[in-house]
Amino acid sequence: MRVVTGLSVAVLAAAGIGHSVVTGLDTGIRRVDAFRDMKNRPESGNGMNVLLVGTDGRDKITPEEKRKYRLGGSPCHCTDTVMIVHISEDRNRASVVSLPRDSYADLPAHTDLTTRKKHREHPNKLNAAYAEGGPNLTVRTVEHMTKVKIDHYLEVDFVSFMKTVDVLGGVEICTARPLKDSHTGLSLAEGTHLMNGGEALQYVRSRYVDGASDLGRMQRQQRFLAALIAKATSSGVLLNPVKFRDVTQTLLGSVRADKGFGTGEMLDLGRAMRGFSPSSSEFTTVPLSPTGQVVPGIGSTLKWHPEKSRKLFTALREDRPLAPHRVKAKGVLVDVSPQQVSVQVDNGAGVPGLGQRVDAGLRATGFRTTRTPADVPGAAARPVQRTVVAFDPRWDRSAKTLATALPGCEMRQVPGQGATLKVIAGKDFKAVRPVRAEDSYQGEFGAVTGDQVVCP
Repeated sequence: MRVVTGLSVAVLAAAGIGHSVVTGLDTGIRRVDAFRDMKNRPESGNGMNVLLVGTDGRDKITPEEKRKYRLGGSPCHCTDTVMIVHISEDRNRASVVSLPRDSYADLPAHTDLTTRKKHREHPNKLNAAYAEGGPNLTVRTVEHMTKVKIDHYLEVDFVSFMKTVDVLGGVEICTARPLKDSHTGLSLAEGTHLMNGGEALQYVRSRYVDGASDLGRMQRQQRFLAALIAKATSSGVLLNPVKFRDVTQTLLGSVRADKGFGTGEMLDLGRAMRGFSPSSSEFTTVPLSPTGQVVPGIGSTLKWHPEKSRKLFTALREDRPLAPHRVKAKGVLVDVSPQQVSVQVDNGAGVPGLGQRVDAGLRATGFRTTRTPADVPGAAARPVQRTVVAFDPRWDRSAKTLATALPGCEMRQVPGQGATLKVIAGKDFKAVRPVRAEDSYQGEFGAVTGDQVVCP
């Protein structure tokens, strides 16, 4: 979750502002030897791969902030989030792949940092690599699992995340439904919200909003990262020396990086990424198998899909885009993707061809129509004046998505109707309004570009 700040280093640092500013940033970063004594590493591919990890460090957060944003308790000194950020060879694209912290992992042989006990290779969850062997074991484990060579390591915590968001003036987030999490205190109404640092931290930490748990949280983290990029690239930060200085200075106290990520790398990267934008970024999560694996003494873990994950990391090594190239989907934000909603259209107005027009309009915005619209008997003599969406109450969220696409319609509950919703087109019908969901992921790897998930 705090890796948003780590990517900010890569995106914001050295955007042609001046060598002295970046040198100050370089000397302020705490260094870690993440690649010590590493052998039998994967071959280098095209582009640059940065491993971004977020830890739960909170030592510099005030008692008031801890109470307000539910940040109490002792830190576990483990990784809450792990992401690989691939910067393309031409510096025109960033691909962000989330690795679930509960992923099944075979930790390579190592010496435990705490107990100094030597461990053979053994199974555990991915986030245990940091607890047992720090950054070095984390990098080794990720390389072992992905066969992707990691070029640089960045690590951030709560403090850096909150302050960076505040210096940027907040970040805008949209939601198609209310979001509540009693553990983090998150409470968002449906709509658009400008979040400060503490509120943003609640948003990216929440994992009890719905049944999706960590997977839903990773999608929100990716959406927030896209929004942060949109704010940074549209607010003049990269071209304003004062704003640039203020943002970079907030990173110094909490960021840790490998020894090789220095001034030269930041200058080259920043100059190359002046034209960076949300459409230049793409986000996905490593594909998972339908069932996980229980490890004795550890519990349930998530298993990566062997074929799909292999293809994903091959694409990273070969510097290929993950998201399909298409025009940004436009439309009103809805909770349920129209691609998940089945619809039968009936012509209730008696107007010739009306059923076909409504069916085609709904299909064009993504609804799964039957393609066989029917005529309501007697409609020519007694036409329906107002369009009706008839639905089984068990599919009320799908019905709300459909009703959003038909402004002014009447919603009518029909218990027992089943999963297929029905539209009775009335004389008031004018056109279908385009709608889109927050997470209507498409493409082989389920990846989306940043401009597809930020606020419209």
